[in-house]
Amino acid sequence: MDTLVFDIETQNFFTDPGVGWDNFAALKISVVGVYSYMHDKYFAFDEYELEKAADLFKTARKIVGFSMNRYDVPVLDRHFKRLSMTTPDIWEKERVDLLEEVEAETGQRISLSRLAAANLGVKKDMHGSAAIGLYKEGKLDELKEYCLNDVKLTKEIYDIFRKKGELLVPERDTGELKTVKFAREYVTLF
Repeated sequence: MDTLVFDIETQNFFTDPGVGWDNFAALKISVVGVYSYMHDKYFAFDEYELEKAADLFKTARKIVGFSMNRYDVPVLDRHFKRLSMTTPDIWEKERVDLLEEVEAETGQRISLSRLAAANLGVKKDMHGSAAIGLYKEGKLDELKEYCLNDVKLTKEIYDIFRKKGELLVPERDTGELKTVKFAREYVTLF
């Protein structure tokens, strides 16, 4: 069974007219970016390729993301269920949400960009809200690249998390880097 690291981008957001907070069913996927450990390959699926994405998710035992339980999983689950009854129930997959792991240990939320800067020495090049603009402008290749960049950052942070059982996390107020150790039972090879 595979381990997948993923991120989604949407065509709209909760604050758009007619959507509303926590209305995951109203959010429309524009891109799903995925890294497969089994294939050692990155994939980018657009809104018309969600069945291919569902096929890949069927092979996964574990899924990994950043803030995925609050956003990516609920949105993707609704889209997969619209496809057919044979799509995977991603809520039943083993899940590692790196933001939740950090939040559980530190009591604070942190952006992917700040966590990547602390652990990888690189920041995100755009804010997530820019993805909707790329979609509306028809810049699908740039949107896929943006989404896959988030997947790459998440994968590289996850690799540190699972190999070392720790991450560097900047303090919210001071920016001081602290080593945060995670319980070993959560840190597995894949």
